[in-house]
Amino acid sequence: MESFPSKQIIHTTSYPRAALIGNPSDGYFGKTIAFPFSNFQVEVWLEEHDRIEILPSEADRNIFQSLGALYDEIVMNGYYGGERLIKAAIKQFMEYCRTQGTVPVKSGFRISYKTDIPRQLGMGGSSAIITAVMKALMAFYRVDIPVHTLANIVLAAETVELGINAGLQDRVVQAYESPVYMDFNKQLMEERGYGEYKTLSSELFSNLYIAYQPKLSEVSEVLHDDLRRRYDSGEIKVVQAMKEFSWITTDYLEILDDGSDFESMTALINRNFDLRKSICRISPSNLEMINIARSIGAGSKFTGSGGAIIGSYADENMYNKLRERFQKVGVQIFQPDIVNHYEG
Repeated sequence: MESFPSKQIIHTTSYPRAALIGNPSDGYFGKTIAFPFSNFQVEVWLEEHDRIEILPSEADRNIFQSLGALYDEIVMNGYYGGERLIKAAIKQFMEYCRTQGTVPVKSGFRISYKTDIPRQLGMGGSSAIITAVMKALMAFYRVDIPVHTLANIVLAAETVELGINAGLQDRVVQAYESPVYMDFNKQLMEERGYGEYKTLSSELFSNLYIAYQPKLSEVSEVLHDDLRRRYDSGEIKVVQAMKEFSWITTDYLEILDDGSDFESMTALINRNFDLRKSICRISPSNLEMINIARSIGAGSKFTGSGGAIIGSYADENMYNKLRERFQKVGVQIFQPDIVNHYEG
């Protein structure tokens, strides 16, 4: 995050995240490992102004060249842009300041944002916007917020303000700007409101790929709502799966600590997806990406709720085969540039 106080301009960034192992959603007192990556990013600019002004971005525009252009915009970005996310972030920031007995003294600001994070593909694009806005507000008003609390505030902006069914995973990773092992222990969550978070070195992660279909959007709220209903009703298959996701995460963390073990890592990644498939409906297009990767010997699972996958590969030869096969079916693939900024 960079700030330019002499110009009264704040510039912040935030990144998408990839869930490497663990729960398909993290509101079940489970465990997971995820990391941010800088192949895409959100940028926010905030400058002092005589009133509050939120400038629209490309995703917020309402003028289109054709009916087809309007259709493509909805398919790619859904029905909502980022303005509602910014408003929710500002409201939650103000409420936090009031609970701390402080009132921001500067009168107003103009805020704008830009993002190239693919939307609705399970990369945490919405929470990245809120996180970048929160960091800009913190810098502008000189308010310090503990990192674990920042993640909770970002989550509240989505769940409380906008009614989005979401969990802490994305927000923790984007607040810490580092790979994180997260244990959402039930006792800790109920007593203090956040779990046990352990930042990990990016050097532990190697030979990983992310692949996605640009027009394969998935609405994560539908998945989360259904899983929550089934979990709360005590459906045995779902409850048991959530326990096994935690066991898989613990095993994966041990492999990371002991050093690279492609076969074991791949087996756990694949088991993670197979477990998810046993409790969630998987679309044919999503399943095709998974099967292509597995046919070459690579591990594969979703990065989030669907639309993009993450996995492990043995060597550059395998990665080149992945790229060749994916390109034939219109799937984009890249090696994630893992962000590791948090030092505390």
